[in-house]
Amino acid sequence: MTLLTVGTLAIDCVEAPHGERHEAIGGSASFLAAAAANFCPVQMVGVIGEDFPAGELDFFQNRGIDTSGVSRADGKTFHWHGRYEKDPNIRHTVTTDLNVLTDFRADLPPAFRKTEYVALGNIDPELQLRVLDQVENPKCVICDTMNYWIEGRNEALRRMLERVQIISVNDSEARQLSGEHNLVKAARAVRRMGPEYVVIKRGENGAILFSEDDVYVVMALPLESVIDPTGAGDSFAGAMMGYIARTGSHDVATLRKAMILGNVVASFAVEQFSLDGLRKLTHQQINDRYALFRKMTYFDKKLPFA
Repeated sequence: MTLLTVGTLAIDCVEAPHGERHEAIGGSASFLAAAAANFCPVQMVGVIGEDFPAGELDFFQNRGIDTSGVSRADGKTFHWHGRYEKDPNIRHTVTTDLNVLTDFRADLPPAFRKTEYVALGNIDPELQLRVLDQVENPKCVICDTMNYWIEGRNEALRRMLERVQIISVNDSEARQLSGEHNLVKAARAVRRMGPEYVVIKRGENGAILFSEDDVYVVMALPLESVIDPTGAGDSFAGAMMGYIARTGSHDVATLRKAMILGNVVASFAVEQFSLDGLRKLTHQQINDRYALFRKMTYFDKKLPFA
């Protein structure tokens, strides 16, 4: 199955304790697509400016990503400048320049409208709704959002949530969206808004999957060095949805394995700046780290007081 990814393509400036990178390719659509392409064919929708390197589109295409939904507009590409502290969970936005993203309409090519699996990156909920209005019969949609949209586009966000199966947010976003501090209560409240599954991302503490009758906790792989956390959440969600599209299922068992694979792929992404950790990622590397993850989390099923 094919996965449709919609979001931002960006040229970033990233400052981190291990160095900095200027003119780094970023954006939610970039990481979603690059991660998902390890598991299934991907269609990408976004907008770039005149300054976006043509060679980067070649990279996406060489990874099996259909970029015919990426439009090039007059002006500069969306730009984000961020600074990370020694704790990689803490970052500060220095500047955000929307540039060509201001007039982005998320129009899907006709061939993309029949795609059954959709990953909506962190963009205006009105644009997310516009995408859903164009997709003919989606089987599974995952969405992301952020504090800015929760506060400023809440009504549109609520309408969008009624139409998705999975929402992937961090713990502060889950709390703000639900009005509940306890994450179990927060997930329950968000599920009542429409999504069947709530995935709460917790950075180096892993992620939690909440469904009607199930709670599943996934640890993050311990890494010796985290170079650039930018795009970790999108890499996680992209790999997760790529695996879901590959299997054609989004039941709890599939989502559990998809979350592990999401953590595995995201672990490669954060070890280098920008998309560099995903550029030459192989199936063998994913298999090896998946096996390591399984070894690290295995424990004997025999009860201690049987």
